[in-house]
Amino acid sequence: MTSDLIPDNQLVQPLLTDLYQITMAYAYWKAGKVNDHAVFDLFFRKNPFGGEFTIFAGLEQCIKFLASFRYTDSDINFLRNTLPQATDDEFFVFLKNLNAKDVTLYAIEEGSVVFPKVPLMRVEGPLILVQLVETTLLTLVNFASLMTTNATRFRMAAGDNISLLEFGLRRAQGPDGGLSASKYSYIGGFDGTSNVLAGKMFNIPVKGTHAHAFINSFSDFAELRTRIGNRVVLNAQDIFFGSQMLQRCDSSESEDLLLKSIEYRNIIAPDMNCMVDQASDGELTALISFAVAFPHNFVALIDTYDVSRSGLLNFCAVALALNDLGYRAMGIRIDSGDLAYLSKVSRHWFTHIATKFKIPWFANLTIVASNDINEEIIWSLNDQNHKINCFGIGTNLVTCAKQPALGCVYKLVELNGIPRIKLSQDVQKITMPGRKNVYRLYGSDGYALCDLLQRSNEPPPNVMTKVLCRHPFNQQKRAFATPSRVESLLKMYWQGGNVCMPFNEWSSLEAIREKVKSSLKTLRQDHKRYLNPTPYKVSVSDNLYSFINDLWLQNAPIGDLS
Repeated sequence: MTSDLIPDNQLVQPLLTDLYQITMAYAYWKAGKVNDHAVFDLFFRKNPFGGEFTIFAGLEQCIKFLASFRYTDSDINFLRNTLPQATDDEFFVFLKNLNAKDVTLYAIEEGSVVFPKVPLMRVEGPLILVQLVETTLLTLVNFASLMTTNATRFRMAAGDNISLLEFGLRRAQGPDGGLSASKYSYIGGFDGTSNVLAGKMFNIPVKGTHAHAFINSFSDFAELRTRIGNRVVLNAQDIFFGSQMLQRCDSSESEDLLLKSIEYRNIIAPDMNCMVDQASDGELTALISFAVAFPHNFVALIDTYDVSRSGLLNFCAVALALNDLGYRAMGIRIDSGDLAYLSKVSRHWFTHIATKFKIPWFANLTIVASNDINEEIIWSLNDQNHKINCFGIGTNLVTCAKQPALGCVYKLVELNGIPRIKLSQDVQKITMPGRKNVYRLYGSDGYALCDLLQRSNEPPPNVMTKVLCRHPFNQQKRAFATPSRVESLLKMYWQGGNVCMPFNEWSSLEAIREKVKSSLKTLRQDHKRYLNPTPYKVSVSDNLYSFINDLWLQNAPIGDLS
């Protein structure tokens, strides 16, 4: 097995499952069903977040799990001690020899827009084996798809011209949830993450500034120090006042950044309707220290004390001082307060300073907003014509607080060539039996019309040929569609112990990220809108409709009124 086919997380292995998968496997084995061949569909029943679309993700990790599927000696010893003592020893020998070479997996391309009832994956193979992989496949798909969909919705709310950064590691459901959130938020359209390990593992751009603690850790100018080699020296002109030397960007000469910052603060304070004695000297000291550390990448958190009276003034003073030394500040972050209002105030003064000092780029400084932002807040900020360039989003993104689970299920639809159906008084929980193919039908405008499920022995729909599309359980809901393009959605990704398509062509984060963008463009805007989106139609062929209903009648018990 190549390194490309090793799961990102070492916890993804056969024992990452529910006990009932093992107990069912033993019961199958005892019943002599070792050679039974099964087909399972993995799908979900309802779109998340009140929307009408979902993004499928996690396929790459499912393939890696199948490629690495082996029970170790340690696994077998644990199962011996976990299952009842009467468990036949030969069953453990059977488990020790299992691998996924006899599994065949069909799936929709990762990053695709998908819809309820449509099989995201069809898993075929020995009944015991494809039952054993159920829980692991579900856990790999459920959160990945939910997270990617959530990130995509944030991207749609923010628009294409706003940067989105994932700041959620500290609020995520543990380190595994944090890494997955960083990965799948990037796939869903975010531009970077604060998660350093995710940057290393997945090559995601890593972004970050500083915390309020950094500002709070400074009190006055006398604390300014400069590191020279292994020594830290106090640059004090006297015990009450310091200096902070910074080398010019274009020469070896150094100038006092503190002195310049104070001078600029005194100059611009009247323009900004600020009083210098209300601005925090400790905050200015902290910003100068950070600017000296990162003169080319100076982004400052400005709401530790008061944005309008202190933070914004201190930042502009330091940014102007840096400009004199040949450096360009990058922007600010606001983590509290009225984000729309404060962003407008900040942009106003950036523009004013750009004009006053003839520094055009100053007007376009980045304004980053954080502070428990959710999808609704972004839509509200849009309505208020905010001036924010970038959102840093944590809790509501990585925890999927609006809906914490997708609810993918894994259902048996065929055994030894015989279709199987699960019945329920809840129509939503009735499964669609048998091996099925899935086609996406497109209209002449290029947008998707509907997804059509057919029995695997039916010929695919033809372009420009009328096809009857039916609701699977409501005979009155039906319509004709004449597709201008037909796309077969289920493709074979794994068979005979091998990946069926060039792995790196479809599994890279960048490829999946681009697939998300292109797939979303095939949906009409009314399917994607935030409020009251139009439901997308998932239909079955007339043949499959009749087959489902015939099998339903054959398996449903007949009541007795006596």
